[in-house]
Amino acid sequence: LPMAFRDVNARRHIGLQELSSLALSGRTLLGPVKSWKFIVDESTNQSTLICSAVRLIESLDLTSAAGQLLNETIQAQNKEFKTGMSTLLFLVGAWSNSILECLQQNVPVSAIVSVMSQGLNSCCERVQCLQISIHDVNKELCSSSVRPDAFKSETCQIGCDGLLNPQIFMYFQKGVSAPEEGIPINSCSHQDGDCGFKKCLVSPLASFGSVASLVKPAGDRRASMISGSSVIASSCNKQKLTHSRYFSTLGKSHCSNRQGTFQGYLSGQAADPCKCYGLGHLAMALSHGNQTSMKLLQSIVEYQRERAECSGSSQFNVAEIVTCCLPTLPESCSCVSPGFVTLVLPEQATLIKRFEDKPLQILLMDGDLTEQYRHLGFNRPCNVRTILEHPSLHEGRTDLWLSSVLGILTSFEVNLVLVKGNVCENLMERCIANHILVIGSVSRDVMCTFVEVTSAQPVTYVTQLNASCVGSGAQVELWKACDGRAVDLGELVPVRIKARGIPLLTAVLTTTVASKMQLIEDQFWTLVYRLHHALNEKKVFLGGGAVELLCLSHIQMLAEEPLQPANENAVKGFHSPFLAASMTQYKSTVLQALASGWKQYLSVVMCNTAKAASELEASTLIDHHLKKASDCGSPSAYVLTEFRRGGLLRGVSSPFADHRESLKVYDNITAKTEAWRRALDLVLLVLQTDAEIITGPKRNQLLNSHASSEFLFL
Repeated sequence: LPMAFRDVNARRHIGLQELSSLALSGRTLLGPVKSWKFIVDESTNQSTLICSAVRLIESLDLTSAAGQLLNETIQAQNKEFKTGMSTLLFLVGAWSNSILECLQQNVPVSAIVSVMSQGLNSCCERVQCLQISIHDVNKELCSSSVRPDAFKSETCQIGCDGLLNPQIFMYFQKGVSAPEEGIPINSCSHQDGDCGFKKCLVSPLASFGSVASLVKPAGDRRASMISGSSVIASSCNKQKLTHSRYFSTLGKSHCSNRQGTFQGYLSGQAADPCKCYGLGHLAMALSHGNQTSMKLLQSIVEYQRERAECSGSSQFNVAEIVTCCLPTLPESCSCVSPGFVTLVLPEQATLIKRFEDKPLQILLMDGDLTEQYRHLGFNRPCNVRTILEHPSLHEGRTDLWLSSVLGILTSFEVNLVLVKGNVCENLMERCIANHILVIGSVSRDVMCTFVEVTSAQPVTYVTQLNASCVGSGAQVELWKACDGRAVDLGELVPVRIKARGIPLLTAVLTTTVASKMQLIEDQFWTLVYRLHHALNEKKVFLGGGAVELLCLSHIQMLAEEPLQPANENAVKGFHSPFLAASMTQYKSTVLQALASGWKQYLSVVMCNTAKAASELEASTLIDHHLKKASDCGSPSAYVLTEFRRGGLLRGVSSPFADHRESLKVYDNITAKTEAWRRALDLVLLVLQTDAEIITGPKRNQLLNSHASSEFLFL
């Protein structure tokens, strides 16, 4: 063995070991069933509940270079996709361990880098056959939703607030009348007897806007109906429940009664089940079992669909969605509210009661509302230098600025000020005393929305204000919970700011466990962006381990292939005869190391979902599928068939209850493949950096010069 390789492999690769150690802490965060972790801040003794790789990495003290690179990689994935971070973290650890094993077997660094990179590229091309258009997904899911056993007794668990109360479902199961205003089950049944009521209910997510209507005119209702809709419509055209103590009145869906319909959706009421549009089914398939966020997204999508039909706007717009977290309230109070819901001080809440039902003059500030704030790019005079300033002079200047700002706001009769950044506390107090409501830390999307609906123009400094910059038509009120009562959280009070025609929707997230608040918000945004990316790409991957299983099968095939004769010219380019003579051996070893990452991924997910007692049992099941896929002759056809049957890694492909295994799981395409690429790129970067530290930059450059086209194996 050349001395250079002995030097690399004889010493410890600290960077890879650090990546492996950091990734080990995130194993329980993988898959649809996660084990939550408590992160305790030693300085404050406050704890936070997490179940995502992003929050885990943010909470760790990453002082090493490898740890900081890992943090940057995960943050980049989160910023772009909001999903796939746990997969990225796990594969970083798995591939780090695999590469360390390769180094123990004296595999050259150049061979590892080249073969792994090309192997991943080959897998990404191979799994393209498992992509399915969202139209086909909706068609399949919507058609399967009319099966009599599709939801059974767990229907109420999908949305107890809106579709069905668990109490009344007990009476329907027994076939007797519900108490008081409850309706007997036979009032909805028809030819199918007991199944009639279940068919009328369908799914609470069956009432979403179709994906087809994204590209069809809003008025073309026939184009927006997908296969399977007629089956549901025919069953629901029978006698329907309209009033009950446990059922809310079903709103009409046309523009003539938009307000009532929207209120029904946002309060959690079930929309008309006769409208089996597929977007809700797609949201369910992408939710990976997260039913709380799925219900909120149901309300948002239906609201936006109805608005799109009447105004021709975009069907699903992430920019029109914001969140507001309200601790101390039970999770059942989570809902979607039109307008902008935010938290204000109790002193401001008193002022809001004065403003209720009154149109307000609104001002938008694009920056901080403080005396020291200067816009980005502002250059202070270079020939002015302050040596010493008496405190009284500073106080006098501050009072002058406060009086000036307050005078400008009063002169233009501004009642409401939304500030993108921070607000001076002294100014806030003076504004409250002068009946002016100032709210800071408002996001850019919210500001843009109020620009559209109030005709206000954002300004950077109050001194720029003129009559054309002031908007009108805004209203503010105390936010009310699902029982109609205003909520007082003690230190903060939730309020709602709205205007006529405002498209903004606020997902109000509630929980009685304060440490769980961040977790709920992260889960909600993950689902929102999964749906967003799926609609943008217009296709999704088969989920539940189908893609990873096909990667494993493909890697096995590549590892067994001999070196192609067409690569003889490339072999002549080796500087080292050792590399040329051992290329085939390295290729098989490195490819198996690449495959081990995906195999460990599937094994851990199965263990986390309790579908395998141990990783050994999970590995045995995976090997069984790989053998059957190989014997089939077409691994992709085998994977697709097993996925549709629901027999592929059972429990991973459907994280819902056992009787809902027909509801498959799907994944985003680009988010998944980019998580793979980022994980491998990070590991290979650390590998090469470690090798350079051990052997020196010149010798490592010589080794890496061998790793380009020499390891082509396709």
